Amino acid sequence: MEDLTEAYITKASVEVQGVLRRVRQLVLEVDPELTQTLSYQMPTFKKHGKAVFHFAAQKKHLGIYPTPAAIEHFAARLEGYRTSKGAIQIPYSMPLDEEFIEDLARFNLDALENR
Repeated sequence: MEDLTEAYITKASVEVQGVLRRVRQLVLEVDPELTQTLSYQMPTFKKHGKAVFHFAAQKKHLGIYPTPAAIEHFAARLEGYRTSKGAIQIPYSMPLDEEFIEDLARFNLDALENR
């Protein structure tokens, strides 16, 4: 089966491929059994068929699309980032907060398990 996430990453600019691969690795470290697919034309991790985490390469930033609940829950940690109801923009010029990526994935997995 073709690895859709890797195909997506290799289409991104060489400068951001490392960041995309690291995000993928971080989310899979939280739960190695997540299913990887593309949804809304971006890499998506699912558990039991439900989306847990989306990310995408944008021109000037990494887009993280957790859930509105995750964005609300982590509001204090999002100072300095541009956000909307469902998106977090992480400029490529900023270092990747790896612990935060893992925390977002964990939050959404916990929310999924407790639905």
